[in-house]
Amino acid sequence: MPTIKDILSQKGSHVLTVGPSASVLDAATLMNEQKVGALVVAREGRVVGMFSERDVLQRIVAQRRDPATTLVEQVMTVEVVCGTPETTIDEARGCMKNRRIRHLPIVDDNQRLLGLISIGDLNAHQVNSQEQTIHLLHEYLYGRV
Repeated sequence: MPTIKDILSQKGSHVLTVGPSASVLDAATLMNEQKVGALVVAREGRVVGMFSERDVLQRIVAQRRDPATTLVEQVMTVEVVCGTPETTIDEARGCMKNRRIRHLPIVDDNQRLLGLISIGDLNAHQVNSQEQTIHLLHEYLYGRV
């Protein structure tokens, strides 16, 4: 059964992070520059929160807070669910669906950040797997071309 390790081996382990004491403006600027929807909030290599577009909308814009003076730790999501490299892709998909999240930090046994997967990563993996299955079935039915 495929695991998160399979996705990380193709995607790599680079994760954009921000410190809890960064301003929301700096974090949002980084997200915009890197074209990502969320940042892992980390302290000493460990996940302490997530900061996403949803946090900006709900906790900054809707509450009319100043992003230049508001710190990430004041508005980040602190209840973060993490996966491990051994988490199956189906488990990760179910977790993301049930909790209505789009990003899942991946940590080791010591809670050190190893990577980040998105719902897009899971969808891309599924499409690649289906394309491979279709190719193999086509070869089976019609022979190698």
